[in-house]
Amino acid sequence: MRRLLDLGKRHRTALTIACSVGCAALLVWLLSGRSDEFTTALSSASAGVIIVTALLQVVALVSRSEAWHLTIDAAGGTVDRRVLYRASSMQVLGGVINGHLGVAARIAALRRSSPDSCPKVPTLVAAEFPILAVEGMLAAIASFTLVVPLGLPWWLPIVCFGVFVLVSAGLRRLALRKGRELWRGLAVLRTLGHGSRVVGFVLVAVFAQIFRNWLLLHAVGVDASLLDATAVLIALVTLSQLPVGPTVGAAAAVLILGSQGVAAAAAAGLLLTVTGTLGGLCFAAWAGLDRLWAALADRRHRMRAPVYPSAAGGRREVCPPSTLSSNGVRSRAASPSPSSLS
Repeated sequence: MRRLLDLGKRHRTALTIACSVGCAALLVWLLSGRSDEFTTALSSASAGVIIVTALLQVVALVSRSEAWHLTIDAAGGTVDRRVLYRASSMQVLGGVINGHLGVAARIAALRRSSPDSCPKVPTLVAAEFPILAVEGMLAAIASFTLVVPLGLPWWLPIVCFGVFVLVSAGLRRLALRKGRELWRGLAVLRTLGHGSRVVGFVLVAVFAQIFRNWLLLHAVGVDASLLDATAVLIALVTLSQLPVGPTVGAAAAVLILGSQGVAAAAAAGLLLTVTGTLGGLCFAAWAGLDRLWAALADRRHRMRAPVYPSAAGGRREVCPPSTLSSNGVRSRAASPSPSSLS
């Protein structure tokens, strides 16, 4: 087993490409002879639905980013919210390939932009656990929606719920420990106020995703309920942990709702991927523009800085060297007053 894991790590890119191609080939085989139905279902989604569902994806990304900001703040980080949101947008690019790669890209971006004001990598990794625990608990509660589509035993949701209750209790116990860098990431679980805020933002993100699924399923002609949309979300998140790439949306929709029409379900799944990527790119575009705006503002501030005579050789210094502030934005060291130079 360990050899297989090591082999997967060494050949992650090749494995992702192979699994993505294999999943795409399976979907093409399922859609063989149904190309007209698939095209009709895709074209039935209006531009308004596409825009609304992309905006719902943005809402989900912002809400989850705010939950991440709460966990890092509780762990002792002093990262500015805008800087953290810009780092969070990097998950969009990596997440298209694999969910784990997206998390790694987000953590790496935050460490690179704010090395002095954010916790160390072990703490940042642990800061994901409270959010994942809330999402897992919600998935366990709603896992009964998978019983009928997948033919699962009726008692499996009860077992899943019990497992996540134990996991949450264990995380709470670890959060109360001190002294290790890893446990600092769980500090948000120490108080009810901070923990409830994290739960609230995660709920907003989850319900935005469920409503997005429901809108797209109805847009292509699938008579799906909110419970069906929830089951698709659980399947999508579960399959995204596998190296199946951009085909995960269509695979999840066909797996849950293929009995109501493979072509329509695959079209809805494809639109899930498209609108999710579109919303993510909007979030990433804002992050890029905000980073550019911050750089331009810093440059204007430099140009407007007063000019003081240098102490050596009559040279003139435009401004003191800049340093990196605690929130990840460059700021200037305190300038000497003219009277102190006279």
